[in-house]
Amino acid sequence: RKPPSPRSLAVILILTKLYDFHIGSVTESTLWRSTDYGSTYERMNDKVGSKTVLSYLYVCPTNKRKIMVLTDPEFESSVLISTDEGASFQKYRLSFFVLSLLFHPTEEDWALAYSHDQKLYSSVDFGRKWQLIHERVTPNRFYWSVAGLDKEPDLVHMEAHTPDGNVQYVTCRAQMCTEANRNYPFHGYVDISSLVVQDDYIFIQVGLCTFPFNQLNPKTSGRFKITDEKQVFAAVQEWNQNDTYNLYLSDTRGIYFTLAMENVKTTRGIGGNQMLDLYEVSGIKGMLIANKRQDNQVKTYITYNKGRDWRLLQAPAADLDGNDIHCILPFCSLHLQLQMSENPYLSGTISTKSSAPGIIVATGNIGAELSYNNVGMFISSDAGNSWRPIFEEEHNVWFLDKGGALVAVKQPSVPTRHLWVSFDEGRQWTQHSFSSVPLFVDGVLVEAGAENQIMTFFGHFSHRSEWQLIKIDYKSIFSRKCTEEDYQTWHLHNQGEPCVMGQKQIYMKRRPGNYCMLGRDYSRILSAESCICRAHDFECDYGYERRGDGNCRPAFWFNPSTVSRSCSQGQNYLNSTGYRKVVLNNCTKGVKEMYTARKQQCPNRPPKGLLLTTKDGKLTANLGNNVTFLVHLDELDFGDGTAVSYSNLSWTEEGIKHIYKSAGIFRVTALAENTLGYDSTTLFLHVTCPVEHVQLLAPFVVIRNKEVNITAVVLPSHSRTVTYFWWLGNNTEPVITLDGSISHTFTSEGMHTITVQVAAANSILQDTKTIAVREFFKSLLLSFSPNLDEFNPDIHEWRQDVGRVIKKALLQEQLLVAVFPGVPTAAELFLLPHKNQSEAKKKSEEELERASDIIVSALNQNLVEFELKPGVRVIVYNTQLTLAPLVDSSPRHSSSAMLMLLSVVFLGLAVFLIYKFKRCEPGEGAGDDRLGGPRRKHTENHAE
Repeated sequence: RKPPSPRSLAVILILTKLYDFHIGSVTESTLWRSTDYGSTYERMNDKVGSKTVLSYLYVCPTNKRKIMVLTDPEFESSVLISTDEGASFQKYRLSFFVLSLLFHPTEEDWALAYSHDQKLYSSVDFGRKWQLIHERVTPNRFYWSVAGLDKEPDLVHMEAHTPDGNVQYVTCRAQMCTEANRNYPFHGYVDISSLVVQDDYIFIQVGLCTFPFNQLNPKTSGRFKITDEKQVFAAVQEWNQNDTYNLYLSDTRGIYFTLAMENVKTTRGIGGNQMLDLYEVSGIKGMLIANKRQDNQVKTYITYNKGRDWRLLQAPAADLDGNDIHCILPFCSLHLQLQMSENPYLSGTISTKSSAPGIIVATGNIGAELSYNNVGMFISSDAGNSWRPIFEEEHNVWFLDKGGALVAVKQPSVPTRHLWVSFDEGRQWTQHSFSSVPLFVDGVLVEAGAENQIMTFFGHFSHRSEWQLIKIDYKSIFSRKCTEEDYQTWHLHNQGEPCVMGQKQIYMKRRPGNYCMLGRDYSRILSAESCICRAHDFECDYGYERRGDGNCRPAFWFNPSTVSRSCSQGQNYLNSTGYRKVVLNNCTKGVKEMYTARKQQCPNRPPKGLLLTTKDGKLTANLGNNVTFLVHLDELDFGDGTAVSYSNLSWTEEGIKHIYKSAGIFRVTALAENTLGYDSTTLFLHVTCPVEHVQLLAPFVVIRNKEVNITAVVLPSHSRTVTYFWWLGNNTEPVITLDGSISHTFTSEGMHTITVQVAAANSILQDTKTIAVREFFKSLLLSFSPNLDEFNPDIHEWRQDVGRVIKKALLQEQLLVAVFPGVPTAAELFLLPHKNQSEAKKKSEEELERASDIIVSALNQNLVEFELKPGVRVIVYNTQLTLAPLVDSSPRHSSSAMLMLLSVVFLGLAVFLIYKFKRCEPGEGAGDDRLGGPRRKHTENHAE
């Protein structure tokens, strides 16, 4: 179900939906239209499509003849457009599902549409065609331009997500939002769902801070409200607060904030949003009502000078039956519920109207603290100075005839047949019956025009019944139009004090009980005379706090002398007295001169407080990219040998650009200097370059309990910008270093795995090697007949195949064969004892010596050979016999050499015929990177 929405003076449109609780969705809808203020309704389903299920109804705020109706995305994605107040519709198919629409404040054909997949679209022909503006836009964080402040009327403000999940504030024109045309007014990332554009201000939140700034200049504030006089109310939650906020008020520029009230209560709404219990009374400037938590109790306070002074509400003197109420301040007072209604057709728990100044109707209770039990309805006719009870149960109350009459109906939770009307500001109420059957009133549509006074009640008899609409024309209850004799004067005051916000204000109000209709030219304020300024017209200035004696003194964190430091020589600044006049206070003379800030000339002093940042707020940059620095400076040293000097350079939006040609960590220094001294500031910038390749260099065989060096070679090579993570042996936690080499001692024999990960910029690469750890070993250097070099492609797979061939040709106890990169082709052969033979070291050494002699003899006699391909025979030679233990550390060693392990029980000599090889790297051609001919399947002939 959707409540009726106001349209033009005579037309009312209602969209109803049938929700099926069994399947959990809407199954049908009906659009109703009335052209006689709700007396009769026409069913419009045949105009929109008899089977079309509608979801939402939108009316152009600048031309109410234009209407958009969205279809339910569960059935189809279309928009129905009317330009004649819903008399006829045209359907247009959409390529996306619309979640919400936002019309332009002045251009009637311009609209923004937000889709289910977080895309924002724009239309300049009232929804007939749509163009994509931006993807990954935060819900409800997009706004049209602000007239008079944005140069382009089609400018769109939005909060968008970057591909890596960060959030930025973006602006662009609605029909020209390419990447090249986008602007980023705040250079840096913002918190999600923090962008708000309202009046002169744009609010964003960064980390724990919220920055409101107007359309031109940065400003400073939390949750907020902007008043008509450009003042910002900011609700800031401290680290030790849960359901309360501190209320701060700014000056008229939104720059400097002062504390108005601590621990203001919040209430969680239906949608989960926290709403501040703060209410600005309509029609009277500077009057606020707030609920404050104090000593575990919530009490209601009122102020008449924008938070400068607060006091409790005086409870009524008597109840509805005329019995005295004994309620003595400050132990007992009146407390009000201050929630605005989330249903626009209900009044909420408190109501005021600018055309009825001084009248406040609210739900509340009398006692030591605010309670939601045993509540009633109360009214004040004199702007909160005194209160009267009007109902013992909760009611919704609406103002009729510009506040000349009040109408009250019970809350929707209770069915009723009656409404109550008062013409004397709630002193007397007359009961009227509007239905023969009790009705759950879901809302009231009050549409007051020049010649008609219509109320439309809508609700239901039971939770399963159809909608019921009841039209009430209350024009007949007024006997005539009001004349001068029907008005009286009313003096605004604060407990007898006639000066409120520096003025004596006299209002014209209709005499209570006169059944006349107010005219259009009804004037609320008869006169406003300025008062002489007194202390209560001034609040504490920024950085000052009110002490127990009532005087404003600097807060512990504030140094008043710092204000003058921000101005330049030859200029003037305002030297605060610790006070500032309450915004919109109109008092004159008196103590005004004593409390007003004095203009003084900026003192001469050396530079101080120099600030240096990057434009994007980051301390990292990619190699070769332009880095923009923002600074107030005379000289900037980029840290890589480049220095730039400036004179009289102030803070610039463009900043200072520099490109780094090498990676590293650079010390960036800004210097400001004058005849009295200098100041400097420094930041350390990490210029990084992504790693493209990492190679782990380690010996193939090492001695147990002997330290060994392990190196990771990184390409491209850049110092101080790479982090290394080492997993050595069976360690589960890595060793982290900034150096590409590490020393390690292996304490146990066997095969050990070494893994290194290299992190630089946004890339991480890894390499892994296996090391054999023994008590001792023997090694031989091998070479080959030169014809092998002709077929050496110098790749890892080829070396792996050659190593396998040698391994097969030399069948011996524990062999490791490493074929080195490069040409001429060479290899190293390691003879290792069995692990379980290491204890009998002497015997094992003798066995290795004998095996070595046999292998050397065979090599020297050219008995070890293999056939690479038909007609190409390769002979393996012994280059050098090394004494054990020995690990060759020449440049030929590389972790890309192939390491093979073999355990056999006999020695033999073989000749192998190698024709074709099967293996090939993914993505490589079958004919590339081969030993001999193309790799497919290799065959072996073995002769012992």
